Amino acid sequence: MAETTTQAAVPVATPALSHPTPLREFWLAYRANKGALIALGYLVILVLAALLAPWIAPHSPSEQFRDFMLTPPAWLHDGHARFLLGTDELGRDILSRLMHGARLSLMIGLVSVIVSLIPGIVLGLLAAFYPGWLGTAIMRLMDIMLALPSLLLAIAIVAVLGPGLVNTMLALSIVTLPSYVRLTRASAMAELSKDYVIAAKLSGAGKLRLMFNTVLPNCMAPLIVQATLGFSSAILDAAALGFLGLGVQPPLPEWGTMLAAARDYIERAWWVVTMPGVSILITVLALNLMGDGLRDALDPKLKRLA
Repeated sequence: MAETTTQAAVPVATPALSHPTPLREFWLAYRANKGALIALGYLVILVLAALLAPWIAPHSPSEQFRDFMLTPPAWLHDGHARFLLGTDELGRDILSRLMHGARLSLMIGLVSVIVSLIPGIVLGLLAAFYPGWLGTAIMRLMDIMLALPSLLLAIAIVAVLGPGLVNTMLALSIVTLPSYVRLTRASAMAELSKDYVIAAKLSGAGKLRLMFNTVLPNCMAPLIVQATLGFSSAILDAAALGFLGLGVQPPLPEWGTMLAAARDYIERAWWVVTMPGVSILITVLALNLMGDGLRDALDPKLKRLA
């Protein structure tokens, strides 16, 4: 009789499903927004062009070519291949000035956001944790600042301090301060009633630890989104101040200053005004789209996983 052998079934181990890391989960949610992804690519290129402008710009931003004043862009009739986007009223290469001007515009936006974000967080946390006379005084001061139009307040500050790069950044920081204070206070007050904050209080955590170690990390998502949108507002306001002659002063190639210098040549040489205007438009649009993508990726209720 044939001898039969039986083999015990060996269980096959199935690999455990790996959960994505928080960073990967954020990236998956962010890239689901195609507009935000395109905006991020544009901003990366813009930052690289700004940082490498001294080496990759075709010409110096202040170099004047007297024989090529108001030369059209290279693809138009009478254009010249040396000047891809044309030249301005003094014969300066517009592309080179835009690349160097990106450094100033981005620096103004970044410094303004940082200088207003840090004290805004501190004041907002103080207003949330000390809702008595201190919180009331802070919020009433912010209400007074918000009652004034932001650009008008920035003009008043620059008029007192004087025009210039540093004073422009300081004025824009003061103007945007109330939004960070109010947002931080609202986010912190929403967190104060949650269980983890109550548990930290019962464990003996002090005020500073509660503010910066317990509550603040859970308030950062809306602040990051607001900072991104504030970045674009700072670029717009800096361009407005430069256009009015109260911002960055010539010959520095700031985009608003370039617009102000070219307004007399709108009919004769449209490219002198259009190029910096389009640069401001696309950059602000990209920052706003990136802010929308960050909002979707950081807010659990709005996440759209790919």
